[in-house]
Amino acid sequence: MSQRLISLDFFRGFTIAAMIVVNDPGSWSYVFPPLRHADWHGVTPTDLVFPFFLFIVGVSIVLSLSKIKKSNTSTYFKIIKRTLILFGIGIFLALFPDFDFSNVRIAGVLQRIALVYFFCSFIYLNSNKSQQIWIGIFCLIIYWAFLKHVPFGDSLVGILEPGNNFAAWIDRFITPGRMYQETWDPEGFFSTIPSIATGISGMFCGHLILNKSKSLKDKIIAMYLIGSICLSLGMVWDFSFPINKHIWTSSYVLFSSGLAMLFLASCMWIIDHKKTHSYTRFGIVFGSNAIFAYVLHSMLGRLFRIPLINGNGIQKTWMDFGLSTNLDPQIFSLLWAFFYTFIIYLIVNEMYKRKVFIKI
Repeated sequence: MSQRLISLDFFRGFTIAAMIVVNDPGSWSYVFPPLRHADWHGVTPTDLVFPFFLFIVGVSIVLSLSKIKKSNTSTYFKIIKRTLILFGIGIFLALFPDFDFSNVRIAGVLQRIALVYFFCSFIYLNSNKSQQIWIGIFCLIIYWAFLKHVPFGDSLVGILEPGNNFAAWIDRFITPGRMYQETWDPEGFFSTIPSIATGISGMFCGHLILNKSKSLKDKIIAMYLIGSICLSLGMVWDFSFPINKHIWTSSYVLFSSGLAMLFLASCMWIIDHKKTHSYTRFGIVFGSNAIFAYVLHSMLGRLFRIPLINGNGIQKTWMDFGLSTNLDPQIFSLLWAFFYTFIIYLIVNEMYKRKVFIKI
């Protein structure tokens, strides 16, 4: 790739900004439906944010590791080191600010990102593009087989209920620490299997981007085509294996990866092909320090809930004021999310202007 694609930075940054917006409403009691996760089966725009980020992780793995002509011990050491740092930061955020080790949640968003990065990096370094695609397909099929056809406990084979499915059952044995929902965790370790396939879908696009025999326009068209196929396959599979973010079903992987490809292709068409850069800065700024922005929003969000004003946190004070007005509380809750995201933007934008980039 002779010229860096601005769309990749925008995609990464847009995803992080969206993650902050959906994670930090003024109150979870007042959230517009599209900004909530689906209760169980089904999908909302919010359910696409995390797989989009894992998708771009896969793209980035190919673009970064392709520069290494021959992998060696040092390469693997760097991958393991980065994995442990990401996982460790995830544990730190789970403990912050109370540091109650007796009630720590080991599974989490950064932990899943770390595991997907680790496995996808090792897969990339030890296989070719065709083998990687087959590994991704295997992950989806084996996960489907376990959840739909393997008996567990005293439950019916193939049951997919909250806390009562094969993935949740296995996680209760293999996932240490507190579960997010007592009996199950949306970032449980067993559902990491299909999330690896999400990363591999991004790796496929990374290979496509690096293909020197294709023009940028041909790459975009190919991405639209493959994305549409994945999206369609996910929707068809949904009839027998429902799209479900909470247990990261195989149909959900195909559906979300297809949409991620379509979104990335659209970004490449508008930003890189048409050279439209007018509204890309906020995405590029967030993307330049993506993990830092995520960590910062997690820490500040919890600090804003510490009682400071008449026994209430800043966030609660905001919502109490909103409820005292005639405004729709959902709007006031969303305004907090935008305000909070803007605060994070101001910080990372200052870092961007000073060329301070925190790489893990």
